[in-house]
Amino acid sequence: MKQDEIKQLLTQFEAIACNYEGVECWSARDLQKLLDYAEWRNFCKNIEKAKEACKNANIDVLEHFVDVNKVFQVGNGAEMTVNDILLTRYACYLIAQNGDPRKPQIAFAQSYFAVQTRFAEAIEQRLLEYERVTARKKLQETEKKLSGILYERGIDDKGFAIIRSKGDTALFRLNTEQLKKEMNVPKGRPLADFLPTVTIKAKDFAAAMTSENVNVKNLSGEDSIAQEHVENNSSVRRIMIERGLVPENLPPAEDVKKVERRLHSERKKLNGLPNA
Repeated sequence: MKQDEIKQLLTQFEAIACNYEGVECWSARDLQKLLDYAEWRNFCKNIEKAKEACKNANIDVLEHFVDVNKVFQVGNGAEMTVNDILLTRYACYLIAQNGDPRKPQIAFAQSYFAVQTRFAEAIEQRLLEYERVTARKKLQETEKKLSGILYERGIDDKGFAIIRSKGDTALFRLNTEQLKKEMNVPKGRPLADFLPTVTIKAKDFAAAMTSENVNVKNLSGEDSIAQEHVENNSSVRRIMIERGLVPENLPPAEDVKKVERRLHSERKKLNGLPNA
């Protein structure tokens, strides 16, 4: 395929993209023409194959294939309404994969939507990693604040570690050391560096409630504060289980320090800076 043909097809594919409830999508009727299908019924057969592939991948078909109506001008101001389907980038990719790659339009679409899909997945993954790094930093800040509050009430670092471990036991039904062993956390590393985002946030929420209630209830002494922290973690655990999330059954996540270094390295590359 010549370069000018590629540029022309790129322009055409991007020109028919639209936005539906904040999601980039394509009209099946418009895509039919670009992919050089003469008849709608033949193109619909391809769409059904794509839906089946989507279903087999355990992905919700209705999220990627949305039935709508499209209005056409047919002359003399008259209008005709026809069935149409709004297709996400992923749906278009599946449709293209079921097409004949000997057609230049199909070959282009296969590459175009494959790249677009991978690009979107890469962005999504990066956002999830950034969210996890941010949640970990937030937990550190919350625990630092809690430690300061407890220090003012006569509880030293050892007492704080005991209280935090009791909170972990209430949240996970395993103490901190048991959890570290279960998750293969390297010796000397914090448990939270290997927790998934949802449990990092769960620990943060429980610690924030403890900080607040220690002041509001004017608690003092290791036993009473530990009991408060246990109750807060138990409450968070109940909420998670009600939503189908058992904290101790969630798999460990990648070392958050490694994730943070990767994001930092990518940021430097984008800014044109050498890696440290």
